[in-house]
Amino acid sequence: MARGKLRIYLGAAPGVGKTYAMLSEAHRRVERGTDCVVAFVEHHDRPRTEVMLHGLEQVRRKDLEYRGTAFTEMDVDAVLERAPAVALVDELAHTNVPGSRNAKRWQDVEELLAAGIDVVSTVNIQHLESLGDVVESITGVRQRETVPDEVVRRADQIELVDMSPQALRRRMAHGNIYKPDRIDASLSNYFRPGNLTALRELALLWVADRVDEYLQQYRGEHNIRSTWQARERIVIGLTGGPEGRTLIRRASRMAAKGSGSEILAVYIARSDGLTAASPKELAVQRTLVEDLGGTFHHVIGDDIPAALLDFARGVNATQIVLGSSRRKTWQYAFGPGVGATVARDSGPDLDVHIVTHGEVAKGRGLPVARGARLGRSRIIWGWLVGVGGPALLTLLLTHVDADLGLANDMLLFLTLTVAAALVGGLLPALASAAFGSLLLNYYFTPPLHLWTISNNKNIVAIAVFVGVAVSVASVVDLAARRTHQAARLRAESEILSFLAGSVLRGETSLEALLERVRETFAMESVALLERESDTDPWTCAGSVGDGRPLGRPEDADVDMPVGDHMALALSGRVLPAEDRRVLAAFAAQAAVVLDRQRLQSEADQARTLAEGNRIRTALLAAVSHDLRTPLAGIKAAVSSLRSDDVDWSEEDEAELLEGIENGADRLEHLVGNLLDMSRLQTGTVTPLIREIDLDEVVPMALGGVPDGSAELDIPETLPMVAVDKGLLERAVANIVENAVKYAPDGEPVKVSASALGERVEVRVVDRGPGVPDAAKDRIFAPFQRYGDAPRGAGVGLGLAVARGFVEAMGGTLAAEDTPGGGLTMVLTLRAAAGRPPVRPDLSAQVTS
Repeated sequence: MARGKLRIYLGAAPGVGKTYAMLSEAHRRVERGTDCVVAFVEHHDRPRTEVMLHGLEQVRRKDLEYRGTAFTEMDVDAVLERAPAVALVDELAHTNVPGSRNAKRWQDVEELLAAGIDVVSTVNIQHLESLGDVVESITGVRQRETVPDEVVRRADQIELVDMSPQALRRRMAHGNIYKPDRIDASLSNYFRPGNLTALRELALLWVADRVDEYLQQYRGEHNIRSTWQARERIVIGLTGGPEGRTLIRRASRMAAKGSGSEILAVYIARSDGLTAASPKELAVQRTLVEDLGGTFHHVIGDDIPAALLDFARGVNATQIVLGSSRRKTWQYAFGPGVGATVARDSGPDLDVHIVTHGEVAKGRGLPVARGARLGRSRIIWGWLVGVGGPALLTLLLTHVDADLGLANDMLLFLTLTVAAALVGGLLPALASAAFGSLLLNYYFTPPLHLWTISNNKNIVAIAVFVGVAVSVASVVDLAARRTHQAARLRAESEILSFLAGSVLRGETSLEALLERVRETFAMESVALLERESDTDPWTCAGSVGDGRPLGRPEDADVDMPVGDHMALALSGRVLPAEDRRVLAAFAAQAAVVLDRQRLQSEADQARTLAEGNRIRTALLAAVSHDLRTPLAGIKAAVSSLRSDDVDWSEEDEAELLEGIENGADRLEHLVGNLLDMSRLQTGTVTPLIREIDLDEVVPMALGGVPDGSAELDIPETLPMVAVDKGLLERAVANIVENAVKYAPDGEPVKVSASALGERVEVRVVDRGPGVPDAAKDRIFAPFQRYGDAPRGAGVGLGLAVARGFVEAMGGTLAAEDTPGGGLTMVLTLRAAAGRPPVRPDLSAQVTS
């Protein structure tokens, strides 16, 4: 049985019309004669959606009871028994009631698809699992119902249902989405214009990536190599040199000119051992590319221009950015260079940009890692010089009427041998010496045109020629090998030095280190395997790359043991023996990094436990003393009032009732701070940011202090602030109450506010004893009292709660000295967008 097809209507936000669009599609299919049923559709009491259900067959739902409440869910068995051609299933991310056939509705849909039933479904962008954290950071709401991205990506068709934020808010205001009692709260919370715009952008980008996957698949299936300029993609060719940063920034500016453009940086390494670029510089350039929103790619290829063009066409790039060559003028004799070759072979579908930089024509210098190994072109030229050169020289000397003498002829042939050694190494030079001696014997040594020599002196001369030629070739080749070894050792030392420094500084994670191993040795994948004992199976502690998963080190192309129960496994190719020394250092560092990460994790857990123990100890002390003190006072006052032995006067009763009230207020304050601190410790404080005026909040925060103990100075010209009104009121109240507690009698606390650029500062100034600089941060720690504060004055949570609330709103709270003595609490908040209001009674004037 063929698998059914899945079509999904993807909504940018709730209420954009996904279900309506799905039902409209169902009516079109029914009109064409398709057997289409409604398996499960929720209209949410929306009249227009409910009308669309008329005329469509609906499969009965399954009734379930959970915790005394009745629920209805889709009856998968009933749909399978009905076996329609198409089934409509709403809300793909829905979590089924416990006791259902499957835990999630998308699992129900998988069963219908496996049975050959086509399914049309709906889902909102905020329900995709990979976007949960992003949506929470935007809206402040954590989506509990999610669907794996892969389920949606596997859909045969995805249609985006979109609507502008303004239009969606109008639909909400008209009552087309939620009931009237929910409209105001929704418009001021989840359905704010900023939230809807961000969700819309997420949906558009996600669908654009899905369309791009379809396009790449289509191009691959039809073997299309030419570029389709449906989207600007800029490929940056990096050499690992210092000019790379200039190229990356230039390409980023080019991409910024077109919406939706991408930048892809690619470094092409040869397949002959260590890469040719500095790992340190490549790491810096990778970070820069990722910071600018691009991606970094590592490609293996001996023909750099061809590999670069293949990569660009493979990703459907439209532009290539290269740097002007760093080669000196004379080096162009060996070829036109990568830039010119790429520009020549790019064709009409790829634009090539050559960017100038400060390293132009300064030379490449010695290779950093690959050493002085001779390339293929140099070896070919060496053989041409060593074999073709003597032949051409012989032809020239035999056709020119000039008797140079045997000694001069030998010097000319020796020159070609030395040239062959310089260009191609030892083997072309040896071949040149042998071939040249034969030509000298046949054409220039009497008797001519015979392989014999009549004069003993000529025999000695030719022998000396061969000896000198071989000696010179050997010296040149030895120098080349020594240069290669020196360059390689230099590359190894730089790699190891950078590696050790980054690890000791704690800058390298295990995945980053393994990725550096993969790039350094040009491998497909790298994994760090470990096991508890010799009999236990291997487990993967970390891996990078696209290679096959490895179960044992023996399955890899290269394995490097680290101790008895750990190994570094690499897949892609077999490494030469000379590379294993560096690989061993990488393996040892990988083990160190893994141990450090585990120790850090254990230390974090221990620190968390220690902090929790400290909080619990302090809480027990607070409960045992600070909370019991007001309770004891309340108990004593109530017992006195209820006593029949004493006839209390009205003044005494009033005094006892006042004591009860004061004790209850203190108890409420203490319990409130404890609960607030608990919320901060568990991370459950979610501020609801709105734009408000300070003069609406600060006066209300002074209700808990005696009249006349605080003076307000809040100008009406201040800009609005973006805060949570309730959290700000609680924070200011705690700060002011703390200041009043330490202020001298008759010295009111001053609360003032002022605007500084995009910030608004609230200052709470007291003339109390003040706090030394060393203790200014400590006073914000939980359960801290400063100085000789009495035990009954509180549990030391007021300032800790205040700072926690302020930081949750994106502000800061700090302590400063008051000029002339005392302490000033400075509360800094973000100003809302827009111009500050102006007092109507102020005359227009220019200020600076």
